[in-house]
Amino acid sequence: MRLLSTAELAEAWPGAIWEMVEDIRSAGWSLEHLDRVWTHADGIGTAALMIVQGGRVIASRGDVTRRYLCHSIRKSFLSALIGTHRGDDAIDLSLTLDKLGIDDCEGLSEREKQATVYDLLTARSGISHPAGYETPWMKSLKPPRHAHAPGTVWCYSNWDFNALGTIYTQLTGLGIHAAFHDRIAVPLGLQDFRFDAEQADGWLQPDPCSVHPAYPFRMSTRDLARFGLLFLRDGRWGDREVVQQNWVAASVLPYSDAGTRGAYGYMWWVARQGIAFPGVIVPEGSYSAQGAGGHVCIVIPPLDLVIVHRADTEKINGKAAGPEVNRFQFGRLLALILDARRAGMAA
Repeated sequence: MRLLSTAELAEAWPGAIWEMVEDIRSAGWSLEHLDRVWTHADGIGTAALMIVQGGRVIASRGDVTRRYLCHSIRKSFLSALIGTHRGDDAIDLSLTLDKLGIDDCEGLSEREKQATVYDLLTARSGISHPAGYETPWMKSLKPPRHAHAPGTVWCYSNWDFNALGTIYTQLTGLGIHAAFHDRIAVPLGLQDFRFDAEQADGWLQPDPCSVHPAYPFRMSTRDLARFGLLFLRDGRWGDREVVQQNWVAASVLPYSDAGTRGAYGYMWWVARQGIAFPGVIVPEGSYSAQGAGGHVCIVIPPLDLVIVHRADTEKINGKAAGPEVNRFQFGRLLALILDARRAGMAA
């Protein structure tokens, strides 16, 4: 059996549709170990799963065409969108909230208004103003108002992320979802994402607690895999630079220690010394976009891998349609996937 070389796998790009790897064993994967992946995925209620190596699909599970809610993966979309602006259109990360005229319902203090766009991008604004679209976990992290100066402490706060959405539109004159469609979805050839008069896979979600709305997205698993591949390829799609290469590199640096969750970059979660999810040691250099309930797009450059996991977190009469997948369950799933790769390479 001949294993496919790195060169044979590395520069594949999905066209109108994804290409499947014809012989998984020759690509260095253990079919027996992948069976364990599927068993675990079925047991935890995974709605869809897609494993991409070298730009081709190794394996997938579930309906990869269904557009699921993305939850906090939206933040990585906005981060990428900021990185599409160049030259005179580039967003100045040194601008302060005071300079931009940013305020909120309860009012921001003069110290809070000294927070910069960079502070918001790295979740280090020090602003604990109420924010919409937060999970109970996010709310539990917030320190009291005015406890920290801008730039001094990391806190995963939706206020930063939502206000950054307001700033993006203010500085560019573009709506987030329309800009994402034109600047990222179209160049990547996303198969299912739409933002037009007939179908809008993104919207603004206001909350009376804040003037800065959230900006939810829906996206299919196979489209989210394209987004992950874009970052795996340093912002390039074919011969076109969609997101600036230096922005991609800067986005996934570990600016802040995030404890048992690894580290945090420009609205991306970054592995730190193998730490990212419970129960698995991930290769150094890995990073991920994550959404509540089990939505993960993890990029593993040392293995040329993109793995996308989805759960059915759609609310029906106030309850999720399917089971949420927690971090421990996903960590175990990821460990099994990496085992399948190791076992295949050792065969």
